[in-house]
This record gives sequence, structure tokens and C-alpha cells, in this order.
Amino acid sequence: MLTELEPLRTYLLAKAATTEEQPFGPDALVFKVMGKMFALVAWQQVPLRISLKCDPYLAELLRTTYAAVTPGYHLNKRHWNTVVLDGSIPEAEIAEMVDASYELVVKGLKKGDRERLQRNGHGQQAGW
Repeated sequence: MLTELEPLRTYLLAKAATTEEQPFGPDALVFKVMGKMFALVAWQQVPLRISLKCDPYLAELLRTTYAAVTPGYHLNKRHWNTVVLDGSIPEAEIAEMVDASYELVVKGLKKGDRERLQRNGHGQQAGW
């Protein structure tokens, strides 16, 4: 279940070229693709919270659809949502939010970095 830390961490780390770091201290797990953040997990919060990059229009739509989705905590509120993983959002929807965040960040990478991902056979996983 993506509402629990280890399954969520496994799902995030399964994305191509993803690393896990703690640049903001021990309370936040930051997941990056080729050095660019696509997810931040407040892993010591109960329930877990994850902040994800999002298209601004979709970000607003998700906030009006789900009470557990709010503007990104300590992040650009137009482009980031924080999602409380309290079980109120279907797991498939959470997975879609994670996938969309990853893909947005990949699209924003330098051309050479995107090409390197594709050359390594990871393009299909990122939705290309």
C-alpha cells in the first residue's frame, strides 16, 4: 500500500535514475531523478505526507477533489501539492500523482540528461 513508508519508498525508487536523499534533515526523504526533486516524504508524520510536483491546473483540480490534497508545504504552491496518505485517496490515484510528478521533472531535465535516460532503456517507464 502506498500509504505505508516501505511500499511507497519501493515505488519511488523503482523509477529510473532515482535517488533518495535527506538534504533537509532527518524528517524528510527527498526523491530525485538525475538530481532534480520529484517527491518529498514527511516519513515521521502519521499519517505519511508526500509532496509532489504537479501541473498547476491539475494541482487545483486535485485540491478541490480531495480534502487530503493541499498546496505544497514549504514549496511553490502553484506547482506542488502535499498529499496526506490517510487512505481517503485511491491507491491508483496516488500512483498516478507520483508518476505525473516524475514525468514532469524528467521533461524539465536538460536534453542530454533526458537522452541518457532514454539510451539506458528507461524511456518506456517514464511514459515516452
